[in-house]
Amino acid sequence: MTDQPRDRLDELLRAGQADRLHAVVALRGGRPLLEYYGTGEDFAWGDSLGVVEFGPETLHDIRSVTKSVTALLYGIALGKGLVPPPEEPLLRYFPQYPDLAADPRRARLTVEHALTMSLGLEWREEIPYNSPANAEIAMELAPDRYRYVLERPIVEEPGTRWGYCGGATALLGRLIADGTGQSLPHFGQDVLFAPLGISRFEWMTGADGVASAASGLRLAPRDLARIGELVLAEGVWAGQRIVSADWIRTMLEPRLPTSWGGQYGYQWYIESTKGHRLVAGAGNGGQRLFVLPDLGLTVAVTAGAYDDPDQWRTPITVLEQVVLPAAT
Repeated sequence: MTDQPRDRLDELLRAGQADRLHAVVALRGGRPLLEYYGTGEDFAWGDSLGVVEFGPETLHDIRSVTKSVTALLYGIALGKGLVPPPEEPLLRYFPQYPDLAADPRRARLTVEHALTMSLGLEWREEIPYNSPANAEIAMELAPDRYRYVLERPIVEEPGTRWGYCGGATALLGRLIADGTGQSLPHFGQDVLFAPLGISRFEWMTGADGVASAASGLRLAPRDLARIGELVLAEGVWAGQRIVSADWIRTMLEPRLPTSWGGQYGYQWYIESTKGHRLVAGAGNGGQRLFVLPDLGLTVAVTAGAYDDPDQWRTPITVLEQVVLPAAT
């Protein structure tokens, strides 16, 4: 490994252009291209962890990158015949809400509408996550998180528009738990983390004890990068098939435009950068998992810019100004 990418990163840090960067792990063809660990204040959801000196074993919130991991777990469960396929009516699998299923407009909801965040229900997550007016926080505070999601006012026809919705991922988490008979952490450990050699992780839960499918995972950056390597290899790790290649391709097929001009698949973003196809998981604070298939490149970034409107700048700056010049 040359020191060139690290020199570029140090320049960015000195210039204040990689604000609150905690760690970067970049792999090209499975080999380390850049590995960096910094120091800064960190949080586990809303709880301050104080100033942390990050290292290879330090767990970090990946926030909504958890959604992309949940999509992988759904795909694994689908391959085992344990969850309904995307075209199935969603409310058929929530029989505890017959009143909602009786509404013909809600009866049109499918599993795919949850996968693509196009349920057509009122959902506001642009409000800071320390406010109960944020729909994901309100969901966590609700006596029944799934009813809270499914009974939101209908604002448009399902499938017509992407709208960011952690509640959609919560529904997928419930389908996985019901279908497998295991909690998300236990299923994830058995079928994803252990096969990848990930021995340490945390999956935070709400007040009801349910693991958050939308934002609860804590991983070390090296292990987050392993998940990217799995996606890059279309579901194979160390010669073992973990996820079907068909699911990886289906999951990463662009389906709806996002509000800023990228595309959304099944809980993954599909964009381009510097002429290269980019698929990504993204989380509050600057958490990113970037996969660039044509370069054989995986980049895991963790940061501490939680609820900052400019939180996206640091990871994309590191990718475009540090990693890509070293990989092309």
